[in-house]
Amino acid sequence: MPVIAIDGPVASGKGTLARRLAKALNFAYLDTGSLYRAVASLVLARGSDPNDSVLAAKVADSFTADDIDRDDLREEKVGQAASIVAANQEVRKSLLEFQRNFAKTPPNNHLGAVLDGRDIGTVVCPSAEIKLFISATPEVRAERRHKELLGRGDQSIYARVLEDLRERDERDRNRDTAPLRAADDAVVLDTSDMDADKAFTLAKKLIDERLSA
Repeated sequence: MPVIAIDGPVASGKGTLARRLAKALNFAYLDTGSLYRAVASLVLARGSDPNDSVLAAKVADSFTADDIDRDDLREEKVGQAASIVAANQEVRKSLLEFQRNFAKTPPNNHLGAVLDGRDIGTVVCPSAEIKLFISATPEVRAERRHKELLGRGDQSIYARVLEDLRERDERDRNRDTAPLRAADDAVVLDTSDMDADKAFTLAKKLIDERLSA
């Protein structure tokens, strides 16, 4: 079954794009970032530090699909903690099989799978038929994230969001295990000057061409 791997930094638009593509193609969708958010949420729920690598690995080892449904996964503190636990090699190892099984056998008889994250095209599904790397400038991504937080009724200061985003980028790109980068054969799509509709149109056209070939 065909697999579409979509990678990129936080607030680049990859999640919105991945969900729309999955729906349009009748593919199963997995936000792999939610796996790391779930581990982070479980660590925080214990009152523990996400930098506690031993505990984070133990939590990830007992991870189940039901953990993705935790209510607090979109909270900012969970996102920051997720960036920390995602750098943990043992955490990534525990969650890798879950992701690969999803791609290999999409649930509910779907025709393929769309996975988005940081290392889908480079580590999780290196043989994916289609690989996209979605990017945007830090300032644009911070503005998107700022508006998202305000829209949810959360307090947000743009300068702080930008600072936090740059810190997360630094961790994601420089971690020893599965750093954030575009796969050599990925198509890079800069969405800095695009709305969600334009990004979807361009990506869908590319995917249709690749799949038909």
